[in-house]
Amino acid sequence: MEKLMNVLLHEKPVKMILGIRNNGGSSYTTRIAKYADCTYSHTMKIVDFLEEKGLIQSEKQGRTRYIKLTNIGEEVADLLDELVRILRKIDERKE
Repeated sequence: MEKLMNVLLHEKPVKMILGIRNNGGSSYTTRIAKYADCTYSHTMKIVDFLEEKGLIQSEKQGRTRYIKLTNIGEEVADLLDELVRILRKIDERKE
């Protein structure tokens, strides 16, 4: 659990999960990498980890790897979205 918390509390994985969610719950690896401003290889490493933990599932079609959130991944995305919203409110108060 500690490793999962460590991953989910970093900017890139959060952007990836929210990027998948904002794309209708499904996307492909290259698009996720662009959304998170991350290299393809780093994206793949995070995607593999998130899939291992059951937050996403992937399916390869030809050379493209399609990724979608699982039910638990949707729940995590909702919580992360709420956390980001709250943190933005806090940040706005400082200005």
